[in-house]
Amino acid sequence: MGRIMAIDYGGKRTGLAVTDPLQIIASALTTIETHKLLQFLKEYFAKEPVDAVIIGMPLNWDDTATHATPLVKGFIKTFKKNFPLMPLTEVDERYTSKMASRAMVEMGMKKKQRQDKGMVDQIAATIMLQEYMGRV
Repeated sequence: MGRIMAIDYGGKRTGLAVTDPLQIIASALTTIETHKLLQFLKEYFAKEPVDAVIIGMPLNWDDTATHATPLVKGFIKTFKKNFPLMPLTEVDERYTSKMASRAMVEMGMKKKQRQDKGMVDQIAATIMLQEYMGRV
């Protein structure tokens, strides 16, 4: 059994989370500069078995596209071209960044740590993955 990976795609940086090999626990993996994401995924998939990938789809509360939606859709096309056999599922990412920020406060992280946007992206990806795992 392989891992499930979550991608919180952004214009500058992207947060990644993965499950353990038994797909029980979701954990933050890393934050990577978005322009390096494709190469990172190629290397990661070569060394770790991954069964599926989920990607957060940014939408407004009324289900309309946000300014980031075209970026994510463009990356999805690139992903499918480079990894045609890898299952990719779009998931709703509304409020995950706010939930991540709230979780950081609840974990007792210092203000300077909470301002680390990369950490917010990782935690948001982890929240998306946990929610996905709870539905499947």
